Amino acid sequence: MKKMNILAIGAHPDDIEFGCAGTLAKYAAKEHRAFMMILTKGGEGGDQEIRAREQNDAKAVIGVEDIFWGEYQDTRLFPNKRLINDVEAVIERVRPDFIFTHFPDDTHQDHRHLAQATISATRYIRNVLFFEGPTTQNFTAQVYVDISETLGRKVDALEAHFSQIGKTNIEDMNIVELARSTANFRGIQGRVKYAEAFASLRLFINI
Repeated sequence: MKKMNILAIGAHPDDIEFGCAGTLAKYAAKEHRAFMMILTKGGEGGDQEIRAREQNDAKAVIGVEDIFWGEYQDTRLFPNKRLINDVEAVIERVRPDFIFTHFPDDTHQDHRHLAQATISATRYIRNVLFFEGPTTQNFTAQVYVDISETLGRKVDALEAHFSQIGKTNIEDMNIVELARSTANFRGIQGRVKYAEAFASLRLFINI
């Protein structure tokens, strides 16, 4: 089996964990090479050094090989030439077979703007999938990955972001509960117990 390079792109620490950590862990368990690009250290949501440490802990849980950090400020991502070029530079280094990133319709401006920039940066990439997060809206799932075997790794990765667990703005529900409920809901849609769901910008089926 051909070993693939997988790149997940997120605006902040813990975005990728919620959206596709189960899928990344599944790729890593099969000895594919998984990478993350994270554009900010989430300074509006906590201490940047703490959040970076938490992200490195989550990286180890998932089995991600390396993190490419951006030098952007939280809430100040814009879909301009600089951002597009930075995403393209990481794509050139990783040579990914699959890219996962935020869905473009999102109430958080960083998620929305990064998705728009990534659409431009990935114009020559075959497989580009959008993941969902707590602030995603109008998301229609088209692709499902069974994460029943890796849900525990997803939960552990989210729990590594200890400073963020309770920040859902939903009374009596933390981020782990929200992620588990989402995985269960998407699993029901996909006829498995737990799943992560994606919308595709492009998806090639090799025959």
